[in-house]
Amino acid sequence: MQEAAGQGEKTTTDFVNVDGTRTTTQYTANFDGKDSPLSGSQFGADMVSLKRIDARTTERTDKKGDKVVQVLARVVSQDGKTMTVTTKGTNAQGQAVNNVGVFEKQ
Repeated sequence: MQEAAGQGEKTTTDFVNVDGTRTTTQYTANFDGKDSPLSGSQFGADMVSLKRIDARTTERTDKKGDKVVQVLARVVSQDGKTMTVTTKGTNAQGQAVNNVGVFEKQ
């Protein structure tokens, strides 16, 4: 779930992992590039920062301490019905991650 919060967003994301366990990630952050607390990251991150690139594009950077763990580029389609998220970084096992997810508004 994602909702507006001040000059940013409040996000709660529930995942079902491959082994059937559930993970919940939560944060509230502004689009100012400053670090905010992040909980529940599968990648071991404990901080998140957000930047607005343009009207339809944002960038989310997850960090563990001062080290960048992953960067998510999020682009909303012109009609507002889909969002494409490109994730690049390193997972908790140190393996490279390069994923693209497409989400449809329901």
